[in-house]
Amino acid sequence: MKAGLISFSSQRYQRVIAILLILLWAYSAVDKLTDFPKFRLELGKSPLISGFQNVVAVIVPLTELTVALLLRIKKTVIPGLYASFALLSLFTAYLVVILNYSYYIPCSCNGLMASMSWSAHIVFNIVCLLLTASAIVIPDYDQRKGGAISVA
Repeated sequence: MKAGLISFSSQRYQRVIAILLILLWAYSAVDKLTDFPKFRLELGKSPLISGFQNVVAVIVPLTELTVALLLRIKKTVIPGLYASFALLSLFTAYLVVILNYSYYIPCSCNGLMASMSWSAHIVFNIVCLLLTASAIVIPDYDQRKGGAISVA
């Protein structure tokens, strides 16, 4: 190992990203379920979801918990990463559409997410998307090259 570089396996990298996503999805789901009436009410104010808020209010946190569970089980980490990428993509697209085309921006965020601006929230989602994509791609690339990841 060269001085100044940290070398670690791509599987360890993938595991670290999976753990971060588990924390994200579990936190997000628990946050929604903790104040479920507020979450459902805010969904009802969304011009894209109103009329379906009761169904969406149940499906979203259950999906987040399911994805967290997929990421926790070694055999389902890859499907969990793909599911994370899909959810993050949907949430990011939803935010962009709401911010650009809606007269009302619903927010049921609590805790850490409530303190973020909408722009910061989109940047956060994009960073999570990039980390998720890298956790899917790097181990596959690493297996073909037979090496480890080096970070300066």
